[in-house]
Amino acid sequence: MKAITKTLLITVISLVTLSTFAQKEFKPKEIYKTNSLVITQISENAFQHVSFKQTNDFGYVPCNGLLVRNSNEVIVFDTPTNDKSAEELINFVTKTLHCRINAVIPTHFHDDCLGGLKAFHDNNIPSYANFKTIELAKENKYTVPQNGFTDLLTLKVGNEAITAKYFGEGHTKDNVVGYFPSENVMFGGCLVKEVNAGKGYLGDANLAEWSTTVEKVKQEYPNVTTVVPGHGKYGNQQLLDFTIKLFKNQK
Repeated sequence: MKAITKTLLITVISLVTLSTFAQKEFKPKEIYKTNSLVITQISENAFQHVSFKQTNDFGYVPCNGLLVRNSNEVIVFDTPTNDKSAEELINFVTKTLHCRINAVIPTHFHDDCLGGLKAFHDNNIPSYANFKTIELAKENKYTVPQNGFTDLLTLKVGNEAITAKYFGEGHTKDNVVGYFPSENVMFGGCLVKEVNAGKGYLGDANLAEWSTTVEKVKQEYPNVTTVVPGHGKYGNQQLLDFTIKLFKNQK
């Protein structure tokens, strides 16, 4: 009888363990798609948003951003590329996710990061950016982020927190990296390349420092499991390793 009870107990424990594992295992899924905006849920509370920009050198380019959620609150990293797509994203968050957007954080000054910033301001959503991003947005006559930080920004989203941190120059002199610790999700922005990507637009880049900057990012977040680049497919720490190698010993 004791042997049977022990066997049943082991079976129950095994089933509970498997059930818990199944609950934790998340399968990414595309949950919204139009011609101007695609949203993919990449973890329980993190969503990649993709909008599009016509460029002279690279054609029609998909541009990534990230939104993270906790307790019906959301923070957005990078706006969609224009105000129309930004309004679409805001409507999705408020009407489909039923969440309030606490803040938007452009990770550098190019218009694939803040091209839709006016729409956020029009909806009374505060924006935060590196002071260098604010200066460069003014110089280039873009919509200017409202609140500045120097090296590190920490904001609450529900019961959790996010960070945006400056590690050094790379794609631009102002690029920052976003991190959502509770799910180990990073938004690398255009500082981080998808695996097997080319070097992309280098007009404002610091090639000599790029690799070193990403090495600092990798050291800072050893537990990161999901990395979203500025363009292309998200993945894991392999994106950081690829980017470091791509720009190693550049001048």
